Amino acid sequence: MYRLSGRLAPWFAGLCLSSLLGGLYLGLVAAPADYEQGDSYRIIYIHVPAAWMSMFVYVVMASASAVFLIWRLKLADMVALASAPIGAAFTAVALLSGSFWGKPMWGTWWIWDARLTSELLLLFLYFGYLALRGALENPQSAARAAAILAVVGVINIPIIHFSVEWWNTLHQPATITKLDKPSMHISMLIPLLLMVLAFQCLYFHNLMIRIRTLILSRESRASWVADLGADSGH
Repeated sequence: MYRLSGRLAPWFAGLCLSSLLGGLYLGLVAAPADYEQGDSYRIIYIHVPAAWMSMFVYVVMASASAVFLIWRLKLADMVALASAPIGAAFTAVALLSGSFWGKPMWGTWWIWDARLTSELLLLFLYFGYLALRGALENPQSAARAAAILAVVGVINIPIIHFSVEWWNTLHQPATITKLDKPSMHISMLIPLLLMVLAFQCLYFHNLMIRIRTLILSRESRASWVADLGADSGH
């Protein structure tokens, strides 16, 4: 996994950069202004990918935690631990960018809307996972406790996704994942999909780097790590 992640990381970085540049140009320059929101809608090219990734990363973290709890795979625990701060960052960006969009649209930076509140709870779940990892002295106990929290907390993901359908909320409904067709013009949709791809690749790039760091930290006494240091001249 150490060698594989080292090979994959540059590819994810290159794809992230190319998608990011294309998405930002098409979204901020080429795409027309919205007939209702004007240029204010362009915050979606940051907000929507960040919000989507905040849920995606948590599902990855919870799935890896479940695998760790069932089969005790160390690599699964590393994936969950490596994903947590990345997911927390995406969630914070989603909440912050949503506030900048909400001010001109709703007239307020924050409202206890069902979608916003459940997204804030997601951020607390990320923080709780990281806090548990650092609160317990025994690493095995900390890993198990945090994994249980991650698995239990996954119930919040469908709540976030369906909150605009289950409750009366100010947040606009889905525009991309509708069953019939997206509500966005193709000139706005393409850059949004490119930004989603860029954020996705950003996550996997950072995941590869963090996994490599965790492997070296946990396997520092292994012979192959010593051989690796000898090969690099350290």
